[in-house]
Amino acid sequence: MYMKRSHRWIILSWALVSSLCCCGKSDDGGEEKNTTPAAPTAITLTPASLDAAAEGGALTVTIKAPARPKISNLPSWITVTDGTFKDFQITMTLNIVRNDAYETRSADLTVTASGAADVTLRVTQAAREAITDPSLPDNAAVRRQLELGIGWNMGNQLDAFANNVANETCWGNKAATQATFDGVKAAGFMSVRIPVTWMGHIGEAPDYLIEEAWMERVAEVVGYAKTAGLNVILNTHHDEDHNEGHWQNLKGAVDNEDTNTQVKQEIAAVWTQIANRFKDEGDYLMLESFNELIYGGDWSINGNAEKKCGVINEWNQVFVDAVRATGGNNATRWLGVPGYAANPGYLKYLTVPNDPAGKIMVAFHCYDPYDYTIGDKQLANWGHSGNAYPRGEEEIKELFNGLYKTYVANSIPIYMGEFGCSFRSKSDTTRWNFFLYYLEYVTKAARVFGIPAFLWDNGAEGSGKERHGYINHGTGAYMGSSKEAVEVIVKAWTSTDASYTLQSVYDSAPSL
Repeated sequence: MYMKRSHRWIILSWALVSSLCCCGKSDDGGEEKNTTPAAPTAITLTPASLDAAAEGGALTVTIKAPARPKISNLPSWITVTDGTFKDFQITMTLNIVRNDAYETRSADLTVTASGAADVTLRVTQAAREAITDPSLPDNAAVRRQLELGIGWNMGNQLDAFANNVANETCWGNKAATQATFDGVKAAGFMSVRIPVTWMGHIGEAPDYLIEEAWMERVAEVVGYAKTAGLNVILNTHHDEDHNEGHWQNLKGAVDNEDTNTQVKQEIAAVWTQIANRFKDEGDYLMLESFNELIYGGDWSINGNAEKKCGVINEWNQVFVDAVRATGGNNATRWLGVPGYAANPGYLKYLTVPNDPAGKIMVAFHCYDPYDYTIGDKQLANWGHSGNAYPRGEEEIKELFNGLYKTYVANSIPIYMGEFGCSFRSKSDTTRWNFFLYYLEYVTKAARVFGIPAFLWDNGAEGSGKERHGYINHGTGAYMGSSKEAVEVIVKAWTSTDASYTLQSVYDSAPSL
């Protein structure tokens, strides 16, 4: 049937109108509902407050508001990661850093949004749990020592140098990564000592400006350790002069007061810059003045000890004064100071620096006996069950007991910044077993007297003189047969088994 054009237009128009009318209807014929929520008139928070663990972490809060909200009044230990604001709602993440204090802390954050009254979001973080030992005095010094616990040195890394310029990889180790410190933490270590040589990155007098790129690389590596949850000791390391022309020239300073004045000015300038760079970091970070200061190439004090050590005492005081003057967390940060050669036998000449905060730790190193641990002889055994150094255990016990009576018992904290023994080949069972026994006994003795112990690791794999490769400095993986050695060391410090004592370690010594 033929339909006129005018009639067809009327039908199409009626269909279009019908279609438009249907848009306001739901499938069941009723009015379609608006799915967009009405704008709230007030700010609401879910949850209304936040509680963070002492170790920190990420917490979330959901905010409903009439407009995109903002969070302000943030303290230094909280940062905020924004979210997506949709349907008058947003979820934000609060990133909480580790609380290094023994007191609970809290902050009242302000949440604002246009068209609504401000709301307070309270964030409370638990205090750090104090580590105590009923067999040791309970004071701040001992608690700090126990917190440091068993540590690891990232040696021959940031302290490496070539042509008197510090260079991280010039002694064969790969550049450190986050995985390095994650591996150290996973192995059971509680702290790391990060030796740093600043030589070659320090400008001319009088400012002695440190090269920014080197400072930031050091800060990046410290950040890796912090992220891994480790305590950190940061120092000046191979800046000391051992007849090599380095700027911490003890011989020159002892022999000439003008040289001493110049070196002290450089110490003050360098440490002021380092301290300023890290002044906002928490108590996980310690600063250590020097490494092993000696008179020229003389590891023995050999006369005139008072004058030689008197200059070291002056330098340690300059270090403390420079760090404290920068303020911030440096006003109360723990600081470490060594004596001559970091040798415990010369600590009698050390004067603990004056410190308004009263937070100085004495540092020493122990590679006793030298002919067994790192010297040329590399003797096959050690201790009462062998034929080399049969009084070895007694000498270690006497050393630590003397340090305990002088320092720990008098609320002066002390730590062993380096200890260790060159690797023996695992294929030589006797040598290997005595090597493990030495590490276990020294670590267990340190734990008995509450003295933190930092294992020296220079990244050198294999066995023989100066082979101290435990953790790969680039990947954090165990090196060679080091896993067994690390497990022995960590056990000696951390075991809570009442039957596992220094005497039981002694009784289980290997035999020839």
